[in-house]
Amino acid sequence: MLTGLAPIVSPATVVLILGSFPGARSLEQRQYYAHPQNQFWKILQALWPHDPLPTGVDSYQKRSDWLLAHGLGVWDVYAACEREGSLDSAIRAAVPNDIAALHLPKLAAVAHNGGESFKHARHTRTLGVPVYQLPSTSPANASWSFERKLAAWREVFSVHGLV
Repeated sequence: MLTGLAPIVSPATVVLILGSFPGARSLEQRQYYAHPQNQFWKILQALWPHDPLPTGVDSYQKRSDWLLAHGLGVWDVYAACEREGSLDSAIRAAVPNDIAALHLPKLAAVAHNGGESFKHARHTRTLGVPVYQLPSTSPANASWSFERKLAAWREVFSVHGLV
């Protein structure tokens, strides 16, 4: 059984981005979206080009703080699962996270990063905020161009005053 990562959230989180479960590289490095071909961080940087993503020593903690400063939070719908490799289609015996337990006072929306995460929209809708399905930033989602993914992410963030 694999165990996921802790949420990156704060009382100022406006949009909570929910993935399915961290990929093998992310679990190994204990960092969300650590695979270099995942476009998550690249999309966020494109949304806020005037505010460069931190790099270098302790860059993950600084990127996490950067993300929070922009009103975002990140977690996954699954707390644990069995899986070979990194594909969502290989997830078995998944244990869901208790998303409602986060108690985010400024939460205005939940954005599911991809289809597997969006399968849990019926649960996230109980939070009483709009719920969106965003195109997955995973390299497995090659049918969407970067520009098309960016436009979809920008639209949701714009609705909630983040860009």
